[in-house]
Amino acid sequence: MLKTLNSFDLKNKRILIRVDFNVPLDGEKVVDNFRIKSVLPTIKTCLTGGASVVLMSHLGRPKGVKNSALSLMPVGEELAELLEMQIKFSHDCISEDARDVSFGLKAGEIHLLENLRFHKGETDNDVTFSAKLAKHGEIYINDAFGTAHRAHASNVGVTSFFNRKGIGILMEKEVRYLQSAIAKPKRPLVLILGGAKISGKLELIDKFLDEADSIIIGGGMAYTFLKSRGRDIGNSLLDESMLVIAKDIVSRARAKQVTLVFPSDVVIAENMDDASNRSIIRINEIPTDKMGLDIGPETVEKFSDIIQSAGTIVWNGPMGVFEVPGFEYGTKEVAESMAIAKEKGATVIVGGGDTAAAVEKFGLTKQMSHVSTGGGASLELLSGKSLPALSKME
Repeated sequence: MLKTLNSFDLKNKRILIRVDFNVPLDGEKVVDNFRIKSVLPTIKTCLTGGASVVLMSHLGRPKGVKNSALSLMPVGEELAELLEMQIKFSHDCISEDARDVSFGLKAGEIHLLENLRFHKGETDNDVTFSAKLAKHGEIYINDAFGTAHRAHASNVGVTSFFNRKGIGILMEKEVRYLQSAIAKPKRPLVLILGGAKISGKLELIDKFLDEADSIIIGGGMAYTFLKSRGRDIGNSLLDESMLVIAKDIVSRARAKQVTLVFPSDVVIAENMDDASNRSIIRINEIPTDKMGLDIGPETVEKFSDIIQSAGTIVWNGPMGVFEVPGFEYGTKEVAESMAIAKEKGATVIVGGGDTAAAVEKFGLTKQMSHVSTGGGASLELLSGKSLPALSKME
């Protein structure tokens, strides 16, 4: 049984919190603070409860080597602005100086540790490294859903050194929404898949072939499915290694009477770097020298009709190259359709990663029931798999 934050007496305690501050930076400035804002309720609850807080996170993939470009210092500055208070910072997460700072914290103070992955022991789940991290706190709280699918020192190894351990407010919310999406969904249940690759979503597709009423497939991965059905896709993205699997998924969906919905028209261009010569064309008429980079208006209308009649919607993966002006139309329209569905009473759950970034870009985050902070973790939980960070806490 997972313990939640409200299970503990926080007064005059040092709370070690694993957070997910793996956010995009532009030099020394945080570009997207969604993940930082998402953990504020847990931090504020600890502070108002009379505790001091030690925060630990990774940033990027420095592979055990210190890299100033991946320092968490800019994140600490962003957090300080959001909380409107000073934050202590240590340049090495397991140094004696860092531990002294943690030991000296007063109630209401925050200490942010430097990037965990500057030490190889983090990703190796090294017991010695875990023991040193554990010294920073008296109670351990994991609120980093984005890394819950990784068996690392800061979310798995440290738990062996705490009798008092639990999950934060964000983690509790993530688990509740994502598990309920497949346990007791309001019907119809619609899964929307996009992005480039099928391979990373195979287990999710397998799970939802038994659960969903409809599966909408857009984005780059749609072209592999379409090619497997004999369609000419021009120069569009194709994963030839997935053709047989894609064909099998179509067959199994038909046998299980699950509706698979594909694009009927697309936005094409010679490449994703130049949208000036884009055009809209039927899905079976893509020229050999052009590629599909977004879904077209007919497809948007078809997808929207299904979305707005759904009871539960789970979305993972954009409908096109939304980052590039000129190819964001389909992803934006689908997101707006889900906002309308939410107003009508549907539960709308958005997977993390690029999908969350798209919803944030279009200013629709608050119009969704839940926007996950974890891409890989949300995929695994929705697929019915257990997450190492949660399993270790039970």
